[in-house]
Amino acid sequence: MLRNIKNKIHKKIPWFFDKISRFPYLPRKVIFAADTMLVILSFTATYILCFNLIGAPFVLRAFLEKLLLCLAIHIVYFIMFKTHSGILRYSTFRDVLRILEAVFFANLTLTIFNTLIDFYLNKFVFPNIGFLINFSLTFGGIFFMRMTVRLLFDYLKISANRRNKIIPMLIYGITRPNVDLVKMINHSDSLPYRVVGFIASSEQGILNRHIANLPVYWWEYILDATKIHKYCRAVLINPSEINEDEKKLLAELCFSTGIDLFSTPSWDEWKENSKKMKPLNKINIEDLLGRLPINIDINSIGKNLEGKTVLITGAAGSIGSEIVRQLSQFKLSRLLLLDIAETPLHHLCLELQDKYPTICFVPILCNVESYEQMKHVFEIHHPEYVYHAAAYKHVPLMENHPCEAVVTNVLGSKNVADLSVAFNVEALVMISTDKAVNPSNVMGASKRIAEIYVQSLFRRTRERGNSSIRMIITRFGNVLGSNGSVIPRFESQIRAGGPITVTHPDMIRYFMTIPEACRLVLEAGNFGKGGEVFVFDMGKSVKIKDMAEKMIRLAGREPYKEIDIVFTGLRPGEKLYEELLYDKEMVQPTHNPKIMIGMVMEYNYDEVLLALNTLIEAVHTHNKMDVVKIMKQLVPEFVSKNSEFEKLDKKASK
Repeated sequence: MLRNIKNKIHKKIPWFFDKISRFPYLPRKVIFAADTMLVILSFTATYILCFNLIGAPFVLRAFLEKLLLCLAIHIVYFIMFKTHSGILRYSTFRDVLRILEAVFFANLTLTIFNTLIDFYLNKFVFPNIGFLINFSLTFGGIFFMRMTVRLLFDYLKISANRRNKIIPMLIYGITRPNVDLVKMINHSDSLPYRVVGFIASSEQGILNRHIANLPVYWWEYILDATKIHKYCRAVLINPSEINEDEKKLLAELCFSTGIDLFSTPSWDEWKENSKKMKPLNKINIEDLLGRLPINIDINSIGKNLEGKTVLITGAAGSIGSEIVRQLSQFKLSRLLLLDIAETPLHHLCLELQDKYPTICFVPILCNVESYEQMKHVFEIHHPEYVYHAAAYKHVPLMENHPCEAVVTNVLGSKNVADLSVAFNVEALVMISTDKAVNPSNVMGASKRIAEIYVQSLFRRTRERGNSSIRMIITRFGNVLGSNGSVIPRFESQIRAGGPITVTHPDMIRYFMTIPEACRLVLEAGNFGKGGEVFVFDMGKSVKIKDMAEKMIRLAGREPYKEIDIVFTGLRPGEKLYEELLYDKEMVQPTHNPKIMIGMVMEYNYDEVLLALNTLIEAVHTHNKMDVVKIMKQLVPEFVSKNSEFEKLDKKASK
């Protein structure tokens, strides 16, 4: 019987503690009443002590009169200094300072009153030494009450954390913002984490010290897998405060030990959610590309585009939609969203209505392959800036449909470029790909032909002086997270339990994130003079096999054991590595060290136009071999790999 009662009590106590720890805050009236009660108790103790010392009799009426005077003065100063406005469990040094000032000035005022009463009426509240005693007791009582409440709630929260399996977390870097983060995380009811220490970077070199009552662990010491797993189950980093080498080492360690790795939210997110802590951002594979993100002069871009009408082709695609989002922060006159895909365009419009209600945007269902449709768009809206993102991009699919690749990627680009010149557009920014360099597939070759035409057209307009348009080409590598790219595919395969399919164990690619790609496009359109091919310094190349292994570990699984990786062989048109520039090409630096200008070969417009017309005529015959043969004549460096069109290269070599 007694044992059952004890068990019930033990079960009730944690529930009771949880209830208290989750109680939001005490009302201000309760805090004010508690402070007032402490003033009464302190004054009573002081009064009794002082009058006993001087041997004076205790008179109740006199005591009550003096108590009311003391209480009234303290209340006035409590209200003036707002001592009851804070939340007790989060009491800070500033709160204590306010209490100290209020109690000090209250007793100083009482001392002045006491002196005046004694001088004029020959009476006194109590001897002046009593005010020092009263000040000490009042301040000590209020301070002790607040610290007791704070420590009680901290203890209850720690106890609740242990019962609720709160995850211990380490924060990388010893900076003031990180110390502030400790308070935000540990006091948050919406996060299942508690910060238990800091990791000092290799440059800081702090060992065996404590900050904010939390231990600091040395960088090399914590890299031991057994030790980091002993102290924490999660690590939080600020990407701007950790160098790339340490981030990669820390990421590999966390992935291999099953520890969660998080990055702090952006400053904008902190500002928008300062009252309620948002869930932390888990580190994505995109954060491990081995380079710092590209920086652009966003103010200059916004000023340049202010009041302009901007057209984005392929606006509903991965790149196009991100360009739209980034442009939506500027004060544009109109944003023209052109795409042939109805449903994605509709979804983009709904997103803009929710996130950017003030932006003026116009959705346009149109096909860039149709010159007449595109001409109608230019006639009605007269865009001043054009970002041409519409294209077919999937290599194996275009290898089977070269006619469609030519019509969209080549003819579509020609239509946009011709109309941009005809309607005096200020700038045309065409989005290209690293697959246009020494192309091994139809898709890359079609983009290279589009590049050649745009550059030759720009030269012709400058030679004739009949247009001031700036025609700019941006060339970058694979985009992480885009529709049909490797990251979403690997994620879906992991969710399905595997296996992950990789074409070749030595497959290497350059990667960038969608926001990075779009920032490059905006920057190019801003400072490009025309005719350039802008190339992004994409850092080190990444092995697709290594990326697959990291993603499996990121999902908390073991590669080749829990989830297998299967190598399926190169697909049609694929090569093991891709270049961003030709070997014969040179590069020039720009004001942005991450952006370079490729000095590409120049072509004669008349010759290019003649070859292009021949290619488009061949498309209408739907003869794939004839179409690809002409493409190889236009782009001599186009050598097919793992494709049915390899025989055309053999015939040409003979």
